Amino acid sequence: MRLKRILAVVFLIALTNTLRAQSDKEQPKWYDTFSLRGYIQARYNAFQSNSNLGCEQCDKSWNGNSSFFIRRARLVFSGQIGKQVYFYFQPDFASSTSSGLNYGQIKDAYFDLGLDSDNEYRIRIGQTKIPFGFENMQSSSVRIPLDRADALNSAFTNERDLGVFFYWAPKEKRALLKSLVRDGLKGSGDYGIFALGVFNGQTPNQLDQNNEPHIVARVTWPFAIGNQIIESAIQGYTGKFVVPTNEISKNVKYTADRNYLDQRLAATFVLYPKPFGIQAEFNVGKGPEFNKQTDSIEVQNLKGGYVTMSYLINKGKQTFIPFLRAQYYDGGKKHELDARSYKVNDFEFGLEWQPVEQFELVGSYNFSHRRYEDFELRDNDQRGNLLRIQAQLNF
Repeated sequence: MRLKRILAVVFLIALTNTLRAQSDKEQPKWYDTFSLRGYIQARYNAFQSNSNLGCEQCDKSWNGNSSFFIRRARLVFSGQIGKQVYFYFQPDFASSTSSGLNYGQIKDAYFDLGLDSDNEYRIRIGQTKIPFGFENMQSSSVRIPLDRADALNSAFTNERDLGVFFYWAPKEKRALLKSLVRDGLKGSGDYGIFALGVFNGQTPNQLDQNNEPHIVARVTWPFAIGNQIIESAIQGYTGKFVVPTNEISKNVKYTADRNYLDQRLAATFVLYPKPFGIQAEFNVGKGPEFNKQTDSIEVQNLKGGYVTMSYLINKGKQTFIPFLRAQYYDGGKKHELDARSYKVNDFEFGLEWQPVEQFELVGSYNFSHRRYEDFELRDNDQRGNLLRIQAQLNF
């Protein structure tokens, strides 16, 4: 009898270990889903007709002197480390400071916590892109034009901030959003069908300055009509932005607490390139802007948008995408000196060529008319043309 009991215990132990081993095989470890990827962008600007024409936010090599320039050098670490936990970390090693170029800086550092088994409802915590504007959320490695348009990109430096965000999307829509990037259709990625978030509002890698978080909301809906895929969205945010003291000239007037209303509403329409594509956005709002008549930073109206048209051509394993874009913006840029006042009318055309999956080359020609003014730059109305070339390595 005692022998039977011993054998029974041994059998149960063996069975338990077998089931546990089988379970371990069925549930991969977090490092099995860990991935590393990245991209490097090198640019060359040439034939700039006006050396005084600049574009501080989009590309600091617009100065008449620069030729070769590393725009981005990024690594992306990510992984589904649990069924309902996902992490994403992206440093960039081509950031610029007042003392030089190519400094390391955190771009993204966040994790997603799924609230259900399919992760249709999830919370994102950390530094991430703000769900405002299709082109803002679209990765620079995917976007066709070399820089984002001023009208919506002026909302946030580097498109990011630190906060907490709620996303919802049915799993079939999440799969569609993912495929629009994977299949080379220039998607924006999965930022939910509905998004709601609170964030510091002082741009990335900065501490909050007023204990009054910004609030953002977005609703989008991608859908298919025959072979075509269309996406439309509406989004908006509101808050108060604190203009940094080091971004205010000595004799400029400003409010005592440097708090300024900062709010926008934007609409998006995207016809994905199958083969003809249209991407258009427009926003209106209020924000801080320099007034040269009073030498002060004031809350003023802003408006602007862009239209990008493209045509996707696949020839064997090569891809060609000719494109053109027109953009307009009238308003301030809160993160530049004195909340610099802008009026932008730009037009560009170009071609993206992907001979292989890991490499692409983009050439574009820009016709630019920019008025940008602060305390030192008065009546600064610049026009000019330039040729721009970018080589991108994907790995």
